[in-house]
Amino acid sequence: MADGERFNMEAAEAKVLVRDVNVFYGEKQALFDIDLDIGRNQVTSLIGPSGCGKSTFLRCMNRMNDVIDGCRVEGSIKVDGDEVLDAGIDPVQLRRRVGMVFQKPNPFPKSIYDNVAYGPRIHGLVSSQDDLDELVQTSLERAALWEEVKDRLHQPGTGLSGGQQQRLCIARAVAVRPDVILMDEPCSALDPIATARVEELIEELKKAYSIVIVTHSMQQAARVSQRTAFFHLGVLVEVGVTEQIFTAPRDERTQGYITGRFG
Repeated sequence: MADGERFNMEAAEAKVLVRDVNVFYGEKQALFDIDLDIGRNQVTSLIGPSGCGKSTFLRCMNRMNDVIDGCRVEGSIKVDGDEVLDAGIDPVQLRRRVGMVFQKPNPFPKSIYDNVAYGPRIHGLVSSQDDLDELVQTSLERAALWEEVKDRLHQPGTGLSGGQQQRLCIARAVAVRPDVILMDEPCSALDPIATARVEELIEELKKAYSIVIVTHSMQQAARVSQRTAFFHLGVLVEVGVTEQIFTAPRDERTQGYITGRFG
C-alpha cells in the first residue's frame, strides 16, 4: 500500500472495519492485505476489471467464501466491533446481520409473501401473525414493491418481472433487519428502467443501512455511492470520496481504469 497509507475514516463513522485481509484459493492468492472501512449509512462502490477480487472481497464480509472448497480468509473484518472471521461466529446469524443481493434475481419458489416472511420466521424475529404481516408489508414498502404486489401476495415470486424479482430479493434481505446489505452487481441482469428503480431504492435504503455494491458500471458507481474503492489484481489500489476517485484519482492505475485505458 503506497506510503503505508491506511484507508480509514473516523471510527465513529465506520460500520465495518477491514484490516489486513488476504484470501487464498488453494495455493493461489486472490486478495492481498486489504484495508477498508465501510461507512455508516453510506453506499460504498467496489469497481475494477473482471477478476480483480471485488466479489471475492464482498463474500468475505458474510462468510459466503466458507462454502468454496480450498478457500481461506485471513485478517480481520469487524461489524460494529464483532469479528466476522472468528471461528465461533455462526455464519447463519452473521448472514442475517450482513444480507446479500446477488447478480441475478433469485426468489425462492414460494409466494411473494413467503419469500419475505421466510427469514423472519426461521430467525424468530416475530411473535405473531399480525407482526409478520406488518413486517412483510414494511419490507415490501422499503423495497418500493408493495403497491405493485399487495393484491397478489400469495402468487409465486418467480412470476414477477426481472426488476420486480430483484426488488423482492431486496425486500427479503431487509426483512431480517440487517446491519449491512451487500449487492453483487444487482442491476447487471436488468433493463435500464428497472436499473433506475433499483438505484432509487439504494438511495433510499442507505438512510437505514450501510450498503456495499460491486458494479462494472462506473456511471452507476458515480450515481449511487458516496465512497468508491478501486481493486486491481487482488489489490485495493485506492479508495476515497466517489467524486474524488472519478475526477482526481491519486494512483495512475485508477486513472487508467476510469479513462478506459484498460479493464
